[in-house]
Amino acid sequence: MIKRIVFVSLFLFVLNLPSSIGNEIQQINLKTAIDIAQKNNLDIKASQKDVDIAANEIKISNRLQNPSIETYWNFGKSGKGNPNQIGLAQTVELFKRTPRKKLAKANYILASDNFEYQKFNLKMDVSEAYVKLVVAKLILKKYEYQQKFLEDLLEISNRNNTESGKLDLDTIEAKIALNQIITEVNKAKTNAKIAKIEFNKIINSSDGNYDSLDSNFSNNNDFIELQIPQSSSKLPPFKSIEDSAIKNRYDIKIAQNEIEVAKKKLAVVVRQKMPDIEISSGYGYQTVGLADDNIYKNGAYLGANLVNIPIFYSYKPEIKNAKLEIEKANLNYISTINKAKKDVEIAYEKFITAKLNLGSYNDKILKDSEDLFELFGKKYKTENVDFATLAAVEESYQDLVGGYAEALSDYYLSWIDFLREINSDEFSFKEAQDI
Repeated sequence: MIKRIVFVSLFLFVLNLPSSIGNEIQQINLKTAIDIAQKNNLDIKASQKDVDIAANEIKISNRLQNPSIETYWNFGKSGKGNPNQIGLAQTVELFKRTPRKKLAKANYILASDNFEYQKFNLKMDVSEAYVKLVVAKLILKKYEYQQKFLEDLLEISNRNNTESGKLDLDTIEAKIALNQIITEVNKAKTNAKIAKIEFNKIINSSDGNYDSLDSNFSNNNDFIELQIPQSSSKLPPFKSIEDSAIKNRYDIKIAQNEIEVAKKKLAVVVRQKMPDIEISSGYGYQTVGLADDNIYKNGAYLGANLVNIPIFYSYKPEIKNAKLEIEKANLNYISTINKAKKDVEIAYEKFITAKLNLGSYNDKILKDSEDLFELFGKKYKTENVDFATLAAVEESYQDLVGGYAEALSDYYLSWIDFLREINSDEFSFKEAQDI
């Protein structure tokens, strides 16, 4: 009986062990989140395969044609005086392997740039999801603080009602205010949960359930990976930022590489018009029955042929399409630059606006408002302060908290968007001023 109990206990323990481990939430900072995502993100792993495939294509482009075995056997009177032959034939491509290798290398560079672009975008996506999660937790924390405060006031009001033996207006107003805050808390909790799910969705790792280590923005060192400037930093001229962005943007580099790939494709297609040489050699012999003099004879043969001569088909449609691909790639390159300039300008303007808005909400304003809110609360507890006045102060404080959280969120998210548009996570305003 004891053995059975021990066995069942161990079985249940082992059965529950993977579930408890799998559901364990790991709190990580932004840098760790980016490292995990870039290492384990399944989309990035799939993109890496494209680079590996492109590398193999270089080896494939350098291939030689496989030889073929040739035999000629003669029978009966038609073979009289003609030798039987067995040998090898090898097709030798003329001026085709080199352009094919160059095309494969250009495609490899293109695949590598696309991979780096995806890695960079993943870093920005993780940063954005992390900031949104911190903002959601910050808002939840503020609403929970207000809920606790109103619960304390309602408790005081109920106690006063018990002492007076009647229900006063303050109690009704306190209940209404508390119920309103509870609905906001519930919304904030849902938003925080969704933000955490989105955060894990971006990381896209099969072996983790992650949460942000941070729940506020009080310590910028926690977000050093973003290298966000202080809201008081002086912005450099837009032209210097634009010039830096044009040099760094992956989509522009990719558009340039697409032009090179199109040119290399044209070279490959043009070389298809070149005929190839087929060289053959082997062993030839005449049996006694087929020889005119009834004597066995043997020897060797060597032959050469021109194959794939462009007489009936000269690859004109392929060449025309290849030239059109070059024109298309050039148009896409110009379009990419034009769009990039506008995208950078939009991100720049958004960041400037977010910077100005955050300047309206500094820690002192928020702290003074919080102190004012608590002061009125203390007066309500100890003095005869009208609850309607306190409720007005509370609503004002609530609006300020919401506005500050939104301004702070916009500041961080607009900075991430700015980094995304200039395609650099190491951008320095000081460096931009020196350009």
